[in-house]
Amino acid sequence: MEKMNELLDILPHILKMPFNRIWIDYDKEADVLYISFRKPQQANDSIMEDDIIYHYHDKELVGMTILHAKNKGR
Repeated sequence: MEKMNELLDILPHILKMPFNRIWIDYDKEADVLYISFRKPQQANDSIMEDDIIYHYHDKELVGMTILHAKNKGR
């Protein structure tokens, strides 16, 4: 039940996002979180800042790769 409450806590943030769909994959062994806002992403540019890689198709953000994801939580 605790995990469900954690999910419900982040729900308002998810609903405010400007994306219709979000795909999330987590590689526990590598501690990398992959978030896609479009499938397939078809990214043609990427920018890395503070262990987060932002993937773009032209100027549209189509995904993110978050390295060391466990350390990013608040």
